[in-house]
Amino acid sequence: MVLPEFELVVDPAFSIPFLCWVAGGIVLGSISGLIPGLHANNFALVLAGVAASVPGPPLFVGAAMLAAGVVHTFLNAIPAMALGVPDAEMAVTALPGHRMVLDGRGFEAIRLSAVGSLLAVLVAIPLAIPVTIGVTAVYPYVRAHLSFLLLAIVLALVVTEYTWQRRAVGACSFLLAAVLGWATLDLSPEAPLEAGGMLAPLFAGLFGAPVLIDAINGGGVPPQEDGGLRLSRPLLGWTAVSGAIAGAVVGYLPGVSAAIAAIAVLFLVPGGITDRGYIVATSGVDTANTIFALFALVAIGQPRSGVMVAFENVGAPLNLPVLLVGVVLSGVFGFVLVVSVGDLYLQLIGRLEYWKISVVILTLLCCLSFLFTGLVGILVFCLAAIIGLVPVRLGARRVHLMGVLIGPLILAGWSGW
Repeated sequence: MVLPEFELVVDPAFSIPFLCWVAGGIVLGSISGLIPGLHANNFALVLAGVAASVPGPPLFVGAAMLAAGVVHTFLNAIPAMALGVPDAEMAVTALPGHRMVLDGRGFEAIRLSAVGSLLAVLVAIPLAIPVTIGVTAVYPYVRAHLSFLLLAIVLALVVTEYTWQRRAVGACSFLLAAVLGWATLDLSPEAPLEAGGMLAPLFAGLFGAPVLIDAINGGGVPPQEDGGLRLSRPLLGWTAVSGAIAGAVVGYLPGVSAAIAAIAVLFLVPGGITDRGYIVATSGVDTANTIFALFALVAIGQPRSGVMVAFENVGAPLNLPVLLVGVVLSGVFGFVLVVSVGDLYLQLIGRLEYWKISVVILTLLCCLSFLFTGLVGILVFCLAAIIGLVPVRLGARRVHLMGVLIGPLILAGWSGW
């Protein structure tokens, strides 16, 4: 694999408009990331639909899209933790983060996510070329045996439940979610917005609705303690690096989402799977995915994420030095925004009656489901919410609900044998 060479020239006539476009992308990514349940791919496809009509140099428009995608991966942690409503990539992180919020450690949870994402940016860029070479070398083998690797992950998740009853509930939850995913993921229903995809109603129902339903009778968000990090620096660094490397897998393997890679990362976290390790590692996966997807587009010419599909539709040149400058700036601003906006978000939620918030957010999720997938999406949302209550009510981990993606991938792999 040979990456093209580029020359970066600092020119005010170029730099000032470029920074303005990146700033615009940061604003868009901030807005999208703070909308509960809005999946990054839906947002990216909306951008792709309007990008062609945006007046401006394709490189600048592409840089703005990339900036929006990076910042979205920072800010989407806030509604996932404060409300328990994730988009697909934050699904694994949502419950540990929300649990920390309910324990009064929400400020720390937000900072852990911000640090995990920022470290992923800083780690992914220098590792991008060697990791790209390594991943492309093993790509054929991994792709050929992907179903067995995913099955091993599923079995490990079930076995690591504490009791046989929970293991049975975990397996049942996985199978129910897998059947739901198999039946709905390939649907393309008519909808008001042509940026659909069943991920929005599926993940809103599986992971968001059960938390909101329980919160209607709950006590709301308690006062939050200080935001000091209670995680050692070596462990913090290791989990962030693990997340960044897993993000590379997402960038190159078709059909593997950041959510699935995040599950694999959990087994690399030393000292057991703690809430804090969950948050740092999975936030790193989500953000690093955006960076490695850019390198995958350069290396193999294939867009591996919704943001990269939108980027390619614009016809933006793959000027890596310029684009990486935009990525780093977006990461720094994303870090600052998560910490500042996240604290305010939690404080605001803490002042409101939580049952009212739950009802409003449930209504919003129904509206998003309708906008992206029509009436079929509302039905899928309701079915997913019922299935999402199974592990919650019976005491198993909600991570088994990732069967909605893993199950269809395993079946697709076996059908090809």
